[in-house]
Amino acid sequence: MARIPTRPTSEPPPSPDRNPNLLLAALPADVYARVQRSLTTVRVTVRQMLQEARAPIDRVYFPSGGFCSILTLLHGGRMVEVATIGREGAVGATAALSDLATPTATMVQGKMGPCFAMKADAFRTEMDRRGPFHDLVTYHMQSVINIAMQSTACNAVHSVEQRLARWMLTAADHMESDAFDLTQEFAAMMLGASRQTVTLAAGALQKAGALRYQRGHVTIVDRAALEGASCECYGTIVTLRERGRPTR
Repeated sequence: MARIPTRPTSEPPPSPDRNPNLLLAALPADVYARVQRSLTTVRVTVRQMLQEARAPIDRVYFPSGGFCSILTLLHGGRMVEVATIGREGAVGATAALSDLATPTATMVQGKMGPCFAMKADAFRTEMDRRGPFHDLVTYHMQSVINIAMQSTACNAVHSVEQRLARWMLTAADHMESDAFDLTQEFAAMMLGASRQTVTLAAGALQKAGALRYQRGHVTIVDRAALEGASCECYGTIVTLRERGRPTR
């Protein structure tokens, strides 16, 4: 799936107290004012590839909502999700620190409003200052790495039903809503499973009364039941994400 260029807008990034991206909003006023000059407001769409695998990163993105999936690409074009990033952080931060091509790709997964983009060279310059921006981004990157490690273990040892429940809970957290769009084809791709296996897993969760699934739209109707169907990795990932979550 080829990368589609983002669409810049004429909207300037908002003031720090109004910026929905928590990492940017947590910056001191003077640092935010400097960083703001390097930010461009862009529009993105669901399923849009922001970064391609095995290609240098030219921009870092700060989501305003929704979330993006970090994907590992396998031979034959298969993709498996290893981490998600929402408005708590930055997309492409780790890879942007060098000119080396990244082995992962990034796809917009949940609908979001404006996204804030920063060119990689400007990002590296700000990181080299070793100030508040560097500290917040570094803490966030460590959180993402830990989540990816947990997801890798989860994909290896837990059932598709458990992983699907975990994914739906994570999506709901990012979207701040218990209702969101998800096709079984896309869920299968994210989980590295067959569509038939995902269909059976979704059916079991629906039969248990945890969710309602119809025509590519999911509604969580019993969150406690869905958490019970998930593995312990959901709780671990929530803890890791909260530890790396910037505060204003």
